[in-house]
Amino acid sequence: MRGNVTMDVAGKKAVIFGGTSGIGLAAAKQLGGLGAEVIAISRNPDKASDVPTEITLKQCDVTDRDAVAALCAEYAPIDILISAATGGPRAIGPFLEMDLDGYQDSFQKLWGYANVVRFGARHVTDDGSITLVSGAPARNCRPGQISLSCVGGAVEALVRAVSREIAPKRINVVSPGTIDTPMVSMEGDQRMEFYKNATAKNLIPRAGTADEVAQGIVFVVQNDFVTGTTVDVDGGWLLS
Repeated sequence: MRGNVTMDVAGKKAVIFGGTSGIGLAAAKQLGGLGAEVIAISRNPDKASDVPTEITLKQCDVTDRDAVAALCAEYAPIDILISAATGGPRAIGPFLEMDLDGYQDSFQKLWGYANVVRFGARHVTDDGSITLVSGAPARNCRPGQISLSCVGGAVEALVRAVSREIAPKRINVVSPGTIDTPMVSMEGDQRMEFYKNATAKNLIPRAGTADEVAQGIVFVVQNDFVTGTTVDVDGGWLLS
């Protein structure tokens, strides 16, 4: 009988889509620090900054099925497969006033994740792990966030459904709340005020960090008894 088993990531191969910025980069650094061989994937790796030299950079657009399939095959076998790629812009605002083309485009994140799972899972080792990233609006939608909620909810449903198909391989999703990442372009006092207002009603009234979310990713990667579930790293968003 196995018990208290965790994946020793030292020497394991980690392929991280969206691994050159924000949450993905933080996960790449943490896994690299634990001894994993990390390949960080980006649409524009030439624009990547602050990426440790020991991390391999590769170019790939997650919405390009053939490119995703080829890259996953190139790095097979894969022990750790992560996608934190955002997929593109999100439509914000009331649904009944929303441009439906913008709403539809918001699902590029889901299609990107679907490609990574569809073409990557076959190359993941039987004791390996897949991790996706959703978001707190999936289960607690605030005004104006319906596209975020629908996309995040679909990502979480995908993980629950696929977990049955791929066992004993594991798949999980980490759901962040408001996180201070480069996705927010505001600077200085304007940036601070934005995060203050966005998190004022949270049980922990501050923006989280990419490192805090990455800790959640590392947890589901290492813990061999977790699959098909969502781990929230949201400062109490769901209870606020």
